[in-house]
Amino acid sequence: MPWPRLLFWAAAVFAFVMAVLPHPPRVPTDPSDKVQHIIAFAALGGLAAWAFPATGAVRLLLGLSAFGALIEIIQLIPDLHRDGDLLDWVADTLAAALTLTVASALRSRRRRHRRE
Repeated sequence: MPWPRLLFWAAAVFAFVMAVLPHPPRVPTDPSDKVQHIIAFAALGGLAAWAFPATGAVRLLLGLSAFGALIEIIQLIPDLHRDGDLLDWVADTLAAALTLTVASALRSRRRRHRRE
C-alpha cells in the first residue's frame, strides 16, 4: 500500500478513536468541538484526495460523509458518554467538501498547465 494511503487510513483511525473515546485527551488551545470536526475532516479530505487520486471527489465526499455519520451514531451509545450531533456531521461533510473541491481545482489547474 502506498504511503499516502497509509497516512489517510492512519488519520481516519486516529479520528475515529478520538471521537469515540469516553474521555479524549484535551487538545492544545482547547478549540470548540465544531472546530475539531472541521480540522479533522478537512485533513481527511485532503489526505483522501492525495491518497486516492483516481477516485472522484463526489465518491470521496460520500465516503467521508458516511464516516462522519457513523461516528455520530456511535457517539449515541450511552456507555461512551459522548453526544452524537447532527451539526457535527454537517461540519464534517462541509469541511471535507470544501477541501475536496480545492483539491480538485488544484488538480485541474495542474493538468491545464502541463498541456500548455
